[in-house]
Amino acid sequence: MENSNAYEKPVTLKNILRFAVPTIAMTVFMSFYTMVDGLFVSNLIGTDALSAINLTAPIIQLVTAISTMLATGGSAVIMKKMGEQKADEAKEDFTFLILVNILVGIVMCVAGYLAMDWIFAGMGLSAEVEGYCTAYLSRYLVFTVPILLMNNLTLYMIASEKASLSLICSVAGGVLNMVLDYVFIAVLGMGISGAAVATGLGYSVTAVVGVFVFSRKESLLHFKKPVFRAKVLVNAATNGCSEMATALVTGIITMMFNWTMLHYVGEDGVAAVTIIMYVLMFASSLYTGYSYGVAPMISYYHGEQDREKLKKLIALSLRVIAVISLVSAAASFALTRPLVAVFARPADPVYHLAVTGNRICTAALLFIGFNIFASGMFTALSNGGISALLAFSRSFVFMLITMIVLPMFMGVNGIWLATPAAELMALALSGAMFLRYRERYGY
Repeated sequence: MENSNAYEKPVTLKNILRFAVPTIAMTVFMSFYTMVDGLFVSNLIGTDALSAINLTAPIIQLVTAISTMLATGGSAVIMKKMGEQKADEAKEDFTFLILVNILVGIVMCVAGYLAMDWIFAGMGLSAEVEGYCTAYLSRYLVFTVPILLMNNLTLYMIASEKASLSLICSVAGGVLNMVLDYVFIAVLGMGISGAAVATGLGYSVTAVVGVFVFSRKESLLHFKKPVFRAKVLVNAATNGCSEMATALVTGIITMMFNWTMLHYVGEDGVAAVTIIMYVLMFASSLYTGYSYGVAPMISYYHGEQDREKLKKLIALSLRVIAVISLVSAAASFALTRPLVAVFARPADPVYHLAVTGNRICTAALLFIGFNIFASGMFTALSNGGISALLAFSRSFVFMLITMIVLPMFMGVNGIWLATPAAELMALALSGAMFLRYRERYGY
């Protein structure tokens, strides 16, 4: 079969990049049009509305957390079965997990609506910002199921040798999002609600195309009559628990950032955090895209028990991550002022807060890539426990420590320094786990 031959090719940088470049481009573009959302909102509505998007982000991350777990963990389980030559069983499991995600989406959408007002009322926000938060999230939640399907089908497209199609869907969805942002906000005057609807419709493109593609039997993976296997669901949840933990604790840490900034600076500080998170997200998307691209290869070689290919793949991947880390950190530091000026004018207090914050936070880009890859690698190796340990420690334990301690001594600069310090601590843990399990997996 032509699709499966790609996994049989020699492990070279060229062949790795054939897997990874489309997914890197896809994740970069997705982060780019998320930034464009912020650009339209901040320039056409104001920085208070930009703050509201950041304040709703933790709830959105909590809503999508379970689906993220099933998507990443399920992809590893299914591609491992493909490597073991259990194609029919893999397709049955694939269909079953997609149906589970639809159910999860419905439940989480309802839960989001029920909790929304209570959460915002307890933040002590101004009436204007609270109104922006409610308007944005209430429209966004309408698209919960399509967004969860997009998260899942994107990974399965990559695993099915359709990374280029996934990229095309992301570009099409991103362009649609940008156009609709302008139409809904500037032309129709829908305000921040228009930004949420534009985002939801943009994300829905991949969901619609994915359902069509995986309905065709010509695809390496395609829908087949599902079979309920409790073990598959447990394995998918176990393997993907690190990604769920990341989503959950990222939401919690984002809340902590917002509350701490509200305490030290006020709502201007929340807007500055939003800008810096956009910059970090854009740079981090390079690492995430690469990890997504090579994860099916890792799972396949692990299922095939081909240690030689696995070892070469991991070694080359670490070199690629190192290069991306150096380039992205240098670019972020050098372009700090132009990047921040896109969202806030130099006369705005938010601008100066964000410039200082970005220069400090840029140091984190030297470490983030290795931590993202390490967690993704262990997920692909079906070792969800270690992956969860790395993700949870990095995103919650270390961030909690640095967020509490550093601001006590350094004020606002301590808040900015928390991210690089936490990532450095996580790098030490990732390195220790990498060495500990080297003999078991043969990389």
